[in-house]
Amino acid sequence: MGQIRTIKKRMVAVRTIQRITKTMQMIATARFTAALQRAKATRPYTDRIRDLSAQLASAAGEFTHPLMRPEPSGAKREVYLVISSDRGLCGAYNGNVLKNGLASIRRSNTSGNTIRLETAGRKASLFFKFAKLEVAAKHQIGDKPSYDAVNKIAADYMREFIAGECDAVRVVYMRFVSNSRQVPEVMTLLPLQPPAADGSAKAADKQVYEFSPDAATLLEALLPKTVSVSLFQAFNDAVVSEQVMRMVAMKAATDNAAGLGRMLKRDFNRARQTKITTELTEIVGGAAALE
Repeated sequence: MGQIRTIKKRMVAVRTIQRITKTMQMIATARFTAALQRAKATRPYTDRIRDLSAQLASAAGEFTHPLMRPEPSGAKREVYLVISSDRGLCGAYNGNVLKNGLASIRRSNTSGNTIRLETAGRKASLFFKFAKLEVAAKHQIGDKPSYDAVNKIAADYMREFIAGECDAVRVVYMRFVSNSRQVPEVMTLLPLQPPAADGSAKAADKQVYEFSPDAATLLEALLPKTVSVSLFQAFNDAVVSEQVMRMVAMKAATDNAAGLGRMLKRDFNRARQTKITTELTEIVGGAAALE
């Protein structure tokens, strides 16, 4: 009787877990759909503004800008912004991002660079606290990144970079490629990279615009916008990746709970049948002893 009661309790617990994971899967699906729409809406603008900046920089010739100042060849002062989630239960999302970020930071430390670490997301803060790495700033952006909030962070980075307080700003995040592929990436936000020299006919065909005012004047306004938009896209990609990986993880958990429930039901039926058979055997044995 004790085994049957134990199995029944486990069956109830598994059904409860299955309902919870199914609900979390549905919530993650809804959030993923909304986040994907936001990321898809901003992606063309981000790509186009980067392309336009590259064309302007090519047309400007020897134009230089403080945001395009090259990194020094020796020891550097770097800022790392690591974007993670606030909650868990999203598969390998946080593990991949944090492992990639920690490896990049350690390589930079080995090269003699000075690192200032900042995080966006509770999981990153807890991880680096456990790794005994000091976090200089913790940004609270949430599941719906606001451009104004991200632009404020980008503006602070640009101000520090122009003032010479840092030599590079790198963003560690999960880049969303498709529903089945998300790639942990370390993006160099600053300095902005000038377009690579390319004398091919295809590159020449891209010069299809006449700029007014001149390219240098336009770049003064466009380059800061490029930095802000690139950081905003990184946050949007991170949110989409988190939700799709949570959706997949919760679906797997729901399927596993269903499988475990079937196994427990089979064990329960076997235990009950064994108990019934034992009771019948005892009854028959007792009746035979009275004859």
